Amino acid sequence: MNEAPGWATLQRVIFPPESGVDTMSLYADAGPATGARFKESDEFARNTKPVEEKLHLVGSSSRDVHFDDLLSRHSIRVRAGEQLSLGTYFNAFPASYWRRWTPLRDIRLVVETAGHGSVAVYKSNARGTVQRVNGARVDGDSRTEFLLSIKPFGDGGWYWFDLASGAGDLVLKEARWEGPPALRAGEQATIQITTMDKPDFCLANIRTLADHPEALELAREVIVVDQGSRKVVAEPGFADVAARLGSKLRIINQANLGGSGGFARGMYEGVNNGSDYVLLLDDDVVIEPESILRMMAFSGRCKNPTIVGGHMFDLYSRSTLYSMGETIDARTFSPSQPHEDMQMRHDFSVSNLRQTPWLHRRFDVDYNGWWMCMVPTSIIRDIGLPLPLFIKWDDSEYGLRARAAGYRTVSLPGAALWHISWLDKDDLVGWQAYFHNRNRLITALLHSPHPKGGDVLARSFQEDVKHLVSLQYFTAQNRLQGRDDLLAGPGRLHPTLGTQLARINEARNSYTDAQMVEDVDDFPAPALGAGLSAGSDSRMPAKKDMVRWGVATVARQLLKQPSAESLERPQAYLAHLDNRWFRIANFDSVVVSNAEGTAASWYKRDPRKLKAMLKLSAVQHARLFRNWNSLAETYRSALPDLVSMESWRKTFDDAGKSAAAS
Repeated sequence: MNEAPGWATLQRVIFPPESGVDTMSLYADAGPATGARFKESDEFARNTKPVEEKLHLVGSSSRDVHFDDLLSRHSIRVRAGEQLSLGTYFNAFPASYWRRWTPLRDIRLVVETAGHGSVAVYKSNARGTVQRVNGARVDGDSRTEFLLSIKPFGDGGWYWFDLASGAGDLVLKEARWEGPPALRAGEQATIQITTMDKPDFCLANIRTLADHPEALELAREVIVVDQGSRKVVAEPGFADVAARLGSKLRIINQANLGGSGGFARGMYEGVNNGSDYVLLLDDDVVIEPESILRMMAFSGRCKNPTIVGGHMFDLYSRSTLYSMGETIDARTFSPSQPHEDMQMRHDFSVSNLRQTPWLHRRFDVDYNGWWMCMVPTSIIRDIGLPLPLFIKWDDSEYGLRARAAGYRTVSLPGAALWHISWLDKDDLVGWQAYFHNRNRLITALLHSPHPKGGDVLARSFQEDVKHLVSLQYFTAQNRLQGRDDLLAGPGRLHPTLGTQLARINEARNSYTDAQMVEDVDDFPAPALGAGLSAGSDSRMPAKKDMVRWGVATVARQLLKQPSAESLERPQAYLAHLDNRWFRIANFDSVVVSNAEGTAASWYKRDPRKLKAMLKLSAVQHARLFRNWNSLAETYRSALPDLVSMESWRKTFDDAGKSAAAS
């Protein structure tokens, strides 16, 4: 790669590895693929809907890229008479993000080819409208350059190029998007992976770094914080990978402090070893290593220190984008999408970048999930380490805290990894409910702009009622315990970080809904006709009827005792898909499978538990409402100490001793 003086690579054109056939749509498209084309629907003339709703999307090409035409990670062959588009997720250039967050106003596209054909350059705007910008004929060994302005990309838009071959094959040898050198030369990052009993995933990601030395060169250290009992160092093949990384690899064993404790350790070490950034990675992911180069290139050119995150694709449906940005609804303090046009689980193999107008809008975010997130150490030194929350809300709270201090987060298109999607998990129930509810309320206390936290307390109480009428008493108990601990004050957070999970799990035996059984035949079989009758209404109540429905349902569950038979055998088996609060509320006893499909538990209605928990929930929420302002001040005053290097150092020392003892 020969860069001209004054220019440096911002983003290289890449292609999937040999094992990545199911991700090809993220890298290249066959055919003319010059953008979305529309046609009128058959009922256009008599339809009174807006024009946008009268149009049906027509795909640009039905042909696939020839996988055996991939010559390397950076080179591909275009067969005679065919066309190839690089207007894809990983190879189009997200010009609007560079326009918004860096001082760049001009970039250069360099395309090196062999053979006869043409190169055509396109751009889009925030509406997804496609325009041809420039083009050139190529013949023999060619180097074609295009100087491009990114000034018009204020609200959105991408650049990309297409290739067309002539009578013979055209080979793309390599291509890259260039810009001025980084504002700060020679920067390095600590790449940190927090792992908990996933040594196979963790080792695979370390091996990926070893296989891509250009990404590894940017790392001052690769730190694995191992908090599990199945150690990465004991995984077959570890010694070979460790030898390839040499002194850059460091393994830290500590007791389980959750994600916040693991990531805090990586940030702590990154500050102390002199790194410019800390790149936080989950363990159960598959990374696209080029993302590291792109995040570093972007960060090194940002006008101000900026947290830069990557997007998340579905590990089990690899062309499907799961998360492109994270925001917080300030009124309810719940996660939301940056814009209503966004579609969760967008499959690029069905609708590519050029065919999907909403993907061309620039999305500004509040935070990026810590599955892949790069934090400048200058920000860490200024605002501190994460809150000691164990899991849940640590990344969002950190993003909000950074924003309040004047630092923004950018979720950068073209930087991504593959992760198990939340559809295969249900982390709002069971032991995780403790951390979800407690940490959400702590984050609202610290950052809510609304009096009394806006609607967060009303939503929290409504969620309690839903779990209770759904017979999820273990979940409800964990939410109650979490609020009790919150009310006890911030002084409990560090001391209980490594012990709270064990405390939660001790209570499992008291709740049948917490007992997971692998074989559903271990439960008694339901009696014929014991479940819902054909006339029962198990649909979600209308919004206008919600309060009346809730009062009637709670009253019925409080006053009517479950039948003796329902305590001896369930009334039905329900798949997790059918486990909805408005449906479960009609049962006295039901077996429900978990989100992973690996086990099931038996929900049994208990009016005494419902009465006691509902009363305590009401008392807690009333107390939180009365004392919101003083409690918020208490947590805000304690924040500097909670997130300080010194407080975390003591916690790490204790966790290290605990790990050594075990």
